[in-house]
Amino acid sequence: MSTVQASTSSKDLVPLSVPSLRGNEWAYLKACLDTNWVSSVGPFVDRFEQDLAAYVGAAHAVATVNGTAALHTALLVAGVQPDDEVAVSTLSFIAPANAVRYVGAWPVFIDVEPDYWQMDPRQLATFLTERCRWANGRLVNRKTGRRVKAILPVHVLGHPCEMDPILELARRYELVVIEDATESLGATYRGTKVGHLGDIGCFSFNGNKIITTGGGGMLLTDRAEWAMRAKYLTTQAKDDPDEYVHHEVGYNYRLTNLQAAVGCAQLEQLEDAITAKRRVAQRYTEVLAGIPGLTLMREASWAKSVFWIFTVVVDEELYGMDSRRLIQALGRGGIQAQPVWQPLHESRAHQGAEVVGGEVAHRLFQQAVRLPSSVSLTPAQQDRVIDGLCNRSGGRT
Repeated sequence: MSTVQASTSSKDLVPLSVPSLRGNEWAYLKACLDTNWVSSVGPFVDRFEQDLAAYVGAAHAVATVNGTAALHTALLVAGVQPDDEVAVSTLSFIAPANAVRYVGAWPVFIDVEPDYWQMDPRQLATFLTERCRWANGRLVNRKTGRRVKAILPVHVLGHPCEMDPILELARRYELVVIEDATESLGATYRGTKVGHLGDIGCFSFNGNKIITTGGGGMLLTDRAEWAMRAKYLTTQAKDDPDEYVHHEVGYNYRLTNLQAAVGCAQLEQLEDAITAKRRVAQRYTEVLAGIPGLTLMREASWAKSVFWIFTVVVDEELYGMDSRRLIQALGRGGIQAQPVWQPLHESRAHQGAEVVGGEVAHRLFQQAVRLPSSVSLTPAQQDRVIDGLCNRSGGRT
């Protein structure tokens, strides 16, 4: 809430994206407490995995402590090795790039396309076809000499990437596709839900996501051996749990039964949450479409977006102020708004990583503003946001 004045009370604040806990959360948590199943095993963990797999259409799901853990585990089970390279969307929260480094591999950042702000298949093709070569049965980066092993597209802001050309490139060069669908649960690409388009899908259930477990994540795949490997690695790699024998390094990435109980209750409300998100986006679109200097996020003909957080791009000359001044002005009115993420190729944490393009992501970082889009956003709250955008200082209508 750094963009909101400290004097703004929580009662008056219009937050960016907060949980909506209106279903069976209390009942399911009480069941955990009544039965003493509160830790990292329990019936709700199994149920949450099964229910989410069924919803997305995947054969297997493995719950994790958060979305980053799911990404890390996905890279491990996909066989990404130290000094491999992974093509990653550059416009994203930093988690997927960090996960690539956790396994000792290197991200290659791919710019986003200008229409829907997702990984640009043309820029990906430029990297794979022009900057890489096929040698001894593997794809090798001409510049670094490293093997390229995987593609990690990120479905940002609730909208899917254009997956057909990405998947075609992956098949051509024998690359694994790991979808970061952490912001887009329920979105579809040509009728198929995100998280079930590549080889592995990863989700997050952080408090600001469309459904939450407080924290939590999930890895989904159709490959039974990968799911078994993921379960093994995320539960400390136990080879004999009674004798506490471990043949390799594992991770304490387990989701608790308490968190999974909340997740089961939230999943029951997912379709209503998506409807609410799309209704918020529709109203923003209808009312803000005529404001000079604002470009609104769109939905492709081949996609169904869940509009996780509705985002606008601000043209300073036409609108009358730049994105950061707008965020500050909204904050003074008790409205939380944020920019999108610094492009990962510009992050000091990943300094020196290769990038293909980058200009579109840079422009969006400079100009984009994310607006309040909670499932529980009321019409009155949305009116305040709209008024703040339409009645801004220095702008023209």
